[in-house]
Amino acid sequence: MLSGLVIVDKPQGWTSHDVVGRMRRLAGTRKVGHAGTLDPMATGVLVVGINKATRLLTYIVGTSKTYTATIRLGETTLTDDAEGEVTAASSAAAVEDDAIAAGVAALTGEIRQVPSSVSAIKVNGERSYARVRAGEEVKLAARPVTIHRFEVHGIRRVDGGRVVDVDVTVECSSGTYIRALARDLGEALGTGGHLTALRRTKVGPYSIEQARTLEQLAEELEVLEMSQAARALMPNRELSDEEATEISFGRRIAAGPGAGTPEAATPEKPAAAFSPAGELVALLADAGSFAKPVLVFAPDNEKPRPDPQTAAKPATEKQAR
Repeated sequence: MLSGLVIVDKPQGWTSHDVVGRMRRLAGTRKVGHAGTLDPMATGVLVVGINKATRLLTYIVGTSKTYTATIRLGETTLTDDAEGEVTAASSAAAVEDDAIAAGVAALTGEIRQVPSSVSAIKVNGERSYARVRAGEEVKLAARPVTIHRFEVHGIRRVDGGRVVDVDVTVECSSGTYIRALARDLGEALGTGGHLTALRRTKVGPYSIEQARTLEQLAEELEVLEMSQAARALMPNRELSDEEATEISFGRRIAAGPGAGTPEAATPEKPAAAFSPAGELVALLADAGSFAKPVLVFAPDNEKPRPDPQTAAKPATEKQAR
């Protein structure tokens, strides 16, 4: 059974669900999922899991993301990006480069961000964007996010300076909305702002250099094998033959070297355990002097077996952003 991750370079105009549908056909299986939505306007890294690798997606969703983007100052849109109608315009001709740099700096680090009202966040059981499209005014609560890096690498003055396009790179925590950064930068500068281009270049350890277009994948389906995917994603633990056997039956073994420290494996951030042959046997969490399986990976002709006491809950919200 084919299992692993596919790093897709999502094309513009496709939804993440569209990509999953295409991958189901290419891989010949219904068991396909993705690790974090990209808006149709955006391009770049979309991590797709096939068969047993869908169980790894939970641990990828919460990783940091990196984007390149273009922010247009001088116009506000309904959706905070180029797909929405312009709702306000204010010339950005007087905005100096130093002011842009200061505005970017103020949005770097740990901040509280109000998501875009047309996000997929649910409000009383209904997607926020659906409420907005129905004519309802939606105000979402601010949430903490971390902007690890927010760098300007190009400023272009367009239409006589009426609008200013700012090319940036953003490295951020999961749950960050780049559209909201564009909106907030424009508000801080008094001009309004929105996103005109967005490309995701990295999700956790998986980068755009590994990504393949759907056309390339149709010609040759490149799959990152389970063991390789897990080694890159989480701390590694090498097992003896005896330990691998015990874990394969869902039994506990001695705790890992990080037990009792901040680096200890947990159900939310487990360690990947490998047999002497290099095969992924299980995901482990330390509990006192023992390590328990969070998820045991059965042989290729069987399904993965979660440990009922320590299995991490799957992510319920796939962030974009």
